[in-house]
Amino acid sequence: MAADSLALSLLLAARVIAAVRGGQSLTQVLSTLSSEHSEARAAAQDVAYGSLRRYACGEFLLGRLLTRALPHPEIEALLLGALYRLQTRPDSAYMVVDQAVAAAAELAGGAFKGLVNGVLRNYQRQSHALHAAMADDDEATQQHPRWWLARLRRAYPDRWPAIVAAGNAQPPMTLRVNQRRITVADYLARLQAAGLSARPLGGQALLLDKPMPVDGLPGFADGLVSIQDAGAQRAAELLASTAGQRVLDACAAPGGKTAHLLEAADLDLLAIDIDASRTRRVEDNLRRLGLTATVKPADCRAPERWWDGQLFDAILADVPCSASGVVRRHPDIKYLRRESDIRGFVRVQAEILDRLWPLLRPGGRLLYATCSVFPEENRAQIDAFVFRQPEARRLAEEELLPQPEHDGFFYALLQKAA
Repeated sequence: MAADSLALSLLLAARVIAAVRGGQSLTQVLSTLSSEHSEARAAAQDVAYGSLRRYACGEFLLGRLLTRALPHPEIEALLLGALYRLQTRPDSAYMVVDQAVAAAAELAGGAFKGLVNGVLRNYQRQSHALHAAMADDDEATQQHPRWWLARLRRAYPDRWPAIVAAGNAQPPMTLRVNQRRITVADYLARLQAAGLSARPLGGQALLLDKPMPVDGLPGFADGLVSIQDAGAQRAAELLASTAGQRVLDACAAPGGKTAHLLEAADLDLLAIDIDASRTRRVEDNLRRLGLTATVKPADCRAPERWWDGQLFDAILADVPCSASGVVRRHPDIKYLRRESDIRGFVRVQAEILDRLWPLLRPGGRLLYATCSVFPEENRAQIDAFVFRQPEARRLAEEELLPQPEHDGFFYALLQKAA
């Protein structure tokens, strides 16, 4: 199978989609494609992301096109990927069907080649009627799980359609200019000189007109810029640490917010994360940017194992959450997350807050951050914490709902009474 063929891309995408639907994370599965030809890998990633973003849409169509469930997950995933291509590239329908059949020849001994051909051709013949019928299916039309939609409708009765639309869209590609090495204006000029278009979003953020591989960004390898959503860049801006302060980044990986804090001021910064493999990514990011911090694998809920007893001037608690605000970047969340998970996240978040608070000096500030849009993880969590901790004063709260220029985030800046 040719390395640059659509058949190979559909085959690779089918393996990715099947693995995600089986419970694995998209990031984890995509890493297994690292040895594949770059063109095939990029095309497979496009199909996988697109198919997974359209949660329940392909499944609805297959439910009408198949007479019984398929015993082979990768064949079903291949059909989902091919249906996505037929919907988004209708002008190349003949090639999509032909290449999907070629990909099917590599699965299950080729036993499903005829079925793949028949299903896709039936879709072409019945597409108008199928999509008309889909209008009555809430999950398929909104492309989110039913429980997720119910929560959004309760929390945002007027704004939920915009949140859903953002969650189904392609994410923006935003840069964070390393202010230690270059100004925003000067880097924007370098982009323009390289034939790339971008516009400032405030602070150190530049929004590229078109996403592109990081290798094509001027000075990326030299640490001039990083990739970071504009909403995520608000963390360092809100915490606003000053030179010489002792700062804890309690859930640091992969290190974007850590680096931004250090780009803004000379800090005595400790960055910890419970996942040792992810702390290595923090170190790699800091090394590329020419920044220094103490980085170690540790559970922030067990400070007795890593804390030296010296109080911190500032703490960033970018806590584990549902990630419902960044679903367009991580569409596998629609498949992997369960409504029952929210209660577990809320419990862990509360535990992190309660364990970190004693580590903050009087007058110090703690920034609580999530990439969730569910109120239980956000304002309700902070309401409960302030009730438990009377010496905690709210300095600011910021809710960023997903929109074209940024993902969804929540921030609460708290100060401990002096």
